[in-house]
Amino acid sequence: MLTAERAFPFLAVIVSLLAWQSPEPLLGLTGAIVPLLTIIMFSMGLTLRFSDFRRIWQKPQPVALGIILQFGLMPLIAWGLALLFALPAEVAVGLIIVGACAGGTASNVMTFLAKGDVALSVTMTTASTLWGVFLTPFLIAFYGRGYTEELTHSGIIDIDTVGMLLMIAKVVVLPVGAGILVNRWLPAIQKSVSQYLPALATGAILLIIAVIVASNADELAVLSHSLILAVVLHNLIGLLAGYGIARWNGNTEVEARTIALEVGMQNSGLGVALANSFFSPLTALPGALFSVWQNIAGAVLAAFWKWRTERQIRRALSKDDN
Repeated sequence: MLTAERAFPFLAVIVSLLAWQSPEPLLGLTGAIVPLLTIIMFSMGLTLRFSDFRRIWQKPQPVALGIILQFGLMPLIAWGLALLFALPAEVAVGLIIVGACAGGTASNVMTFLAKGDVALSVTMTTASTLWGVFLTPFLIAFYGRGYTEELTHSGIIDIDTVGMLLMIAKVVVLPVGAGILVNRWLPAIQKSVSQYLPALATGAILLIIAVIVASNADELAVLSHSLILAVVLHNLIGLLAGYGIARWNGNTEVEARTIALEVGMQNSGLGVALANSFFSPLTALPGALFSVWQNIAGAVLAAFWKWRTERQIRRALSKDDN
């Protein structure tokens, strides 16, 4: 049966095109993005137990690997692609800003849809965000120093540390924690709604994609081919490298999927905010494009992994029957 989750990649493309062509109805919904993410995170929390997080802290290696790849690989790839495609300085800085940001909450959603380790994903997002408070401005300054003199001074970007922590608490920690508490103390509610959670997450993320596209429709219409290719490659290389290095390092298939999505999917919303606050609208373009593309690419990858997992389960069940 064709469910919303199975059709997610196609639906993501369709809603993106519709939002791009007719953005006006969605422009008033930008304030709904955070509430929608909160609902998604609460839904994920309903699938988790406290033991899931205890298990992760007893085996911290996947979290450490994800953070190392996040801040060691992604800004380096962004810098290399900016040089390879000879991007203009403002655009190059925007790409580097995206690469230097922590993992985004979209990775948690895609991990949920891909049958990955949601507890590991949430832990990595939170940990990378905390590290990003210190590493993001340093990495932007380091890789962007050849493009603009503003990036050569110490303390270049005055990131609102408290604001970032409050945002992560509001969008990730609190709703996930609330979902875990409901799962623990009100299991009857969890059982009654569990079958609807994937569809709820799918619908919410589709609406988020549509709002992001609509909000950046004018900017997306004037993108250069070199920037589009650079952003697409940045995301795909991050996903592939995250998965390949994790598997090479001995991580399980589920851990590798989770690490790949965390590494490849950036907090591009933060990147857009930094670019708009400290540079120019042109510098925010890579972040806006990355926001759209990473959700489409992540949706396709999540659907593929979910299909492969279900196929493996069916094969295992058929062998048991024989």
